[in-house]
Amino acid sequence: MRELVELETRIGIKFTEPRYLEKALTHASFANECSEGQQSNERLEFLGDAVLELAVSELLYYRYPELPEGALTKRRAALVCEATLEQCARQLELGTFLRLGKGEELSGGRERPALLADALEALLGAIFLDQGLEAARAFVAQILGERIEAEEQLFIDYKTQLQESLQRYRNFSLKYNLLAADGPDHNKTFRVGVLINGEQVAVGVGRSKKEAEQAAAQKALAMVAKGYGQ
Repeated sequence: MRELVELETRIGIKFTEPRYLEKALTHASFANECSEGQQSNERLEFLGDAVLELAVSELLYYRYPELPEGALTKRRAALVCEATLEQCARQLELGTFLRLGKGEELSGGRERPALLADALEALLGAIFLDQGLEAARAFVAQILGERIEAEEQLFIDYKTQLQESLQRYRNFSLKYNLLAADGPDHNKTFRVGVLINGEQVAVGVGRSKKEAEQAAAQKALAMVAKGYGQ
């Protein structure tokens, strides 16, 4: 119970029915090893997945009133994918609260991306059942707020803008070099340099190579706007 209270404090939600939270943290491997009647978090994961889709869709709908369906769908997919949910789960240190079977524990289940993503969806399902839709919406906004801001930058194609800005020069070359990829596989940081005519003019950092390239292009764009190369 002490662990449940700690997680409640971390997410800022006090459950009326702690059994929902307990079930959200119960992996199928643990349930299978227990006595008959112990339920896993799979049904809550199913529910949480639907609540997540609704909450993110609503957030994007009101945040970007000018975007068409296709663009909204693309942004939603980036926010509800396994990689994003895994990162959110790690920020909450959700893996430390999970109830796993012995085999899953020994095989590193607490660090497994898919397991963490599923557990976060189960937690959202538990919040929905215990606290209602408004609380579930608030939780989604809480865990994904910063990522919506980050994704907003990614959907501005700075690489294309840089390419087009350089068209005014007759002869130019544009190249991106990966400078470093640091950190564990599940949480790498990439550094990319952008070279114009062989000269490195900016360096970008991101959680993926693509994100780092966009960040580098954004910085290079600012230099071109000031008259780089003239």
